[in-house]
Amino acid sequence: MRKFEGFTKGINLGGWLSQHDLNKEHLDTFIVKKDIEFISNMGVDHIRIPVDFELLEDEMGNPIEKGYEYIERGINWCLEYGLNVVLDLHKTAGYVFDDSAYSSDFFHNEQLQERFINLWIRLANRFGKHSKHVAFELLNEVVDPSCADKWNEIAKHAIEAIRAIAPDTWLILGGTRNNSVISVKELGAPYDNKIVYNFHCYEPLIFTHQAAGWIENMPSDFRVNYPESVSHYLDETHRLIAPHHAYPIEHLSNLECGKEFFEQFFQEALEIAEKYDVPLYCGEYGVIDQACPEATLRWFEDIHAVFEMHGISRAVWSYKEMDFGIIGTHYQSIYEKLLECL
Repeated sequence: MRKFEGFTKGINLGGWLSQHDLNKEHLDTFIVKKDIEFISNMGVDHIRIPVDFELLEDEMGNPIEKGYEYIERGINWCLEYGLNVVLDLHKTAGYVFDDSAYSSDFFHNEQLQERFINLWIRLANRFGKHSKHVAFELLNEVVDPSCADKWNEIAKHAIEAIRAIAPDTWLILGGTRNNSVISVKELGAPYDNKIVYNFHCYEPLIFTHQAAGWIENMPSDFRVNYPESVSHYLDETHRLIAPHHAYPIEHLSNLECGKEFFEQFFQEALEIAEKYDVPLYCGEYGVIDQACPEATLRWFEDIHAVFEMHGISRAVWSYKEMDFGIIGTHYQSIYEKLLECL
């Protein structure tokens, strides 16, 4: 399996150009140049920048120049401080990972698909010149596994359009089930030798998302430790939020959580990446700021060890706020050790 050179350890800028009211005050103040300077001293080599389409185009699909300028500003800051960039399209017209009603038509609507491809054509024209330092992530977290084949088809058309403009840019592609590692097997053979297979890892979700207000039926006062047995996490998942959050780890119910758990959980994806000699990238992972800091650190130590063992590149979620911001006060007691585990 090849390495994703230059993108080994990263951090997400969640909540800046995505998942927020994208008004001028927020865009100008949430992330500034000093943040990028600070990140450059955290021991990472790249930043993943999630971007929503509303920043870049109006309701009719016409480009908004100011939105591209914010991306350009972020890229230039990163390049100044020696950081590479993953440009992640977090939301496109007709699809976003956390709104199934809004997203119900994307995989059946050719106009929405064409708009998605046209947006990438504009992004490639603008930022493809940075092929040594800027990678493109086609779309964040396709959810429905029944759309796997259609997603491969749409992605192939998008890749072909991008390649006509940016032949040397790394393109990052994930599967369904919110980019679950168990969905890497759904991806087709790589289009060319500059494709990266992507997954996200928040497992066991009942631990990493404990008390999360956006998880259906999750009690705000629920707490759980790490490590525990996988069967314990599954029991709690079924008791509180099953069935739709339980499926990724049920086949590992005989294990204790720890390095062996992540080793086995990633194994199939590693074999596929090895088969195609494709880099593997975990574009998001992390623990909510409701979890015990010491338990959080143990989780990071375990997943980090397996990332390192297999040369899996990654980007932690997230830099600030967003319930996962690692520079927040919740993480201060473990902060230095946490940086060692990115």
